Amino acid sequence: MIAKKKQTSRIEESFLDKGIKLTHQRKIIAKVITDSSDHPDANEVFIRANKIDNRISLATVYRTIKLFEENHVLNRIELGGKRARYEELTDSHHDHLIDIESGEIIEFVDEEIEELQKKVAKKLGYNLVDHKMELFGKKIKSN
Repeated sequence: MIAKKKQTSRIEESFLDKGIKLTHQRKIIAKVITDSSDHPDANEVFIRANKIDNRISLATVYRTIKLFEENHVLNRIELGGKRARYEELTDSHHDHLIDIESGEIIEFVDEEIEELQKKVAKKLGYNLVDHKMELFGKKIKSN
């Protein structure tokens, strides 16, 4: 009988690479975030993690999210006020369009925008090394 290898999240792997161990609860929170196809807020992360282990508190989720942000494995997407959603940081670059009415976050890549940003940086005397773009809008109503 062959033993199955325990699956680790990319966030957990990043911490292991840094020599930092994660607690059982933090591993669950990492997996919830890694497995999310949407951009959950802290409360949504709490609800999903709490279904796996009901000992996980909302305070633990907030502390863990802060730890993940400080270690550059989690991206915070500000929605205005104190509202924020989260996504795992990955190597694939994308930008966000945020629907200000529904809170939906749409990921997109536009090469024309990418080139324009480089052109603007160069015009101002810089080589662009990174950027983060978040567009905010309202859905156009069709007649």
